[in-house]
Amino acid sequence: MAKWLSRGFVAGVAATGLFLYNRKEDYVVIYDKKGLPPVLSRQSQLENLREREFDVLIVGGGATGAGCALDAQKRGLTTALVEKGDFSCGTSSRSTKLIHGGIRYLQKAVLGLDLEQWNLVCEALSERRHMLDAAPHLSNDLPIMIPVYQWWKLPYYYAGTLLYDVISGFHGLKWSRLIFKSHALELFPLVKEKGLKGAVVYYDGQQNDSRMNVMLILSAAREGACTVNYTELLEIKKDENGKICGAIVKDGISNEIMEVKTKSVINATGPLTDAVRLMDNPDIEPICSPSTGVHVVLPGYYSPDHMGLLDPETSDGRVIFFIPWEKYTIAGTTDVACEPHSQPEASQKEVDFIMKEVKTYFNDALEVRESDILAAWSGLRPLVRDPKAENSAALSRNHVIEVSPSGMVTVAGGKWTTYRRMAEDAVDTLVKTHNLKSQPCSTYRQRIEGGDGYHRGLHAQLCQEYGLDEQVAEHLAHNYGMQAHEVAKLAELNDKAGRSNGLGRKIVHGMPFIQSEVRYAVRYEYACHVKDFISRRTRLSFLDEGAAREAIPKVATIMGEELDWTEDQVSSEIEDALHHVRNMG
Repeated sequence: MAKWLSRGFVAGVAATGLFLYNRKEDYVVIYDKKGLPPVLSRQSQLENLREREFDVLIVGGGATGAGCALDAQKRGLTTALVEKGDFSCGTSSRSTKLIHGGIRYLQKAVLGLDLEQWNLVCEALSERRHMLDAAPHLSNDLPIMIPVYQWWKLPYYYAGTLLYDVISGFHGLKWSRLIFKSHALELFPLVKEKGLKGAVVYYDGQQNDSRMNVMLILSAAREGACTVNYTELLEIKKDENGKICGAIVKDGISNEIMEVKTKSVINATGPLTDAVRLMDNPDIEPICSPSTGVHVVLPGYYSPDHMGLLDPETSDGRVIFFIPWEKYTIAGTTDVACEPHSQPEASQKEVDFIMKEVKTYFNDALEVRESDILAAWSGLRPLVRDPKAENSAALSRNHVIEVSPSGMVTVAGGKWTTYRRMAEDAVDTLVKTHNLKSQPCSTYRQRIEGGDGYHRGLHAQLCQEYGLDEQVAEHLAHNYGMQAHEVAKLAELNDKAGRSNGLGRKIVHGMPFIQSEVRYAVRYEYACHVKDFISRRTRLSFLDEGAAREAIPKVATIMGEELDWTEDQVSSEIEDALHHVRNMG
């Protein structure tokens, strides 16, 4: 342990100097509240995709692709983005919901003298601060407890979390603290008491991941980017010199095939990275080796409202988080190698493993039952091999940038927390490779959609101005930020006879989601299918599969009114959404 502490002390001093030197300015606001540019409809965006010529076409509408679109457009590059499915339909909506540097990576970096892991933690801690400042409505600080059952591990874990704080420098949250057994039981009453010596509490961030992703897309669209979901890349076109000059895409709604004129392409497709790389060059070696991570959702009484718990040493050497989120509890995640695919399912084996770990760390007063599982899902981590590294077989937790002979820039790997830095590096590489004229990157700590003007008392303001139920007002404030006013206005509109339109009513009893959110999602957030709304514009299917199934017919009816669906289309959407929920876990 002495060696661990000595290494940590030296590293911490070095890191403090590094982050003092790299200190950033306070956040700035992207948009002027009074001059907010409009979000173009999906149809208008498709027309732009057909007619305009772009500096860059970004393939992939997850966190990294959305970050690339915002970064490139703000630099003055004409930017288009296409996503085969819905925005955030893959990995970016299936995370642990943490904004973190990766405390387990720090342990590996120090004990293994691993510079790559060290750099990943440093970068992620800086970007953690950016995300918390850029989207205060969608993110928050979260204390996380590490319960300790051996005396010698108290200073061990405490030293590690203090180093985590030191590395954060000016980007830090609150300082870690060592607490006695009695205090630990007060903070997390259901933690196993037998053998407990004390606990360490440290701080990380938390987010609503798919909402964050959609807000990034809307921010890019307001800046002038052409962002289109349900549009698949079919072919990359090249000139006589083998350089990219365009692309062929297919609108998945109308089945129209169109050509996009673009000078360059960024491949930001996460676990499906190699599919686009092979489209560009059939002779390349794959670099992506994804693993799947399963989460389960349990009732809120499994965890306090404002305290998470970390199991640092599971029975097979992994770590498991127990995190309060949206009034529920998330438990996860696992880490199992798998083949890349777009819709991974939560396996029973992995769900059983998580529930076994829950029983290990919770006291006997709580009967841990499989019937308590409200939802389960699986997400893919896009682990990659760096083709330029000496040991090209080793998987990297960091991100990799690759430029193909045709000029396509691939950005892969990394993690949710570092999406902005990944986007910055990708666009920097693009500009240099294609000699494009652009402004410097300007996305660090800039607020995104809904964040401009947001304040912690917004929910109270919504209650007073619109007469909303407090539960509904809190939900709208934390999911839409200042755009919550627009959702609330839809809810209070009356018809010509002065009768309420009913859009202020809840979609499902006991849940905070209201009917006006459905219309808002269709009109202003590019929701095209029922599953878009229940999974990514709201988090209903991620929180409670039973409640999601109950909501589907009502959501389909309202979306049908907005999108002029026939009765057959409404029925088809209901069946598709039910299938989607059944196959999540």
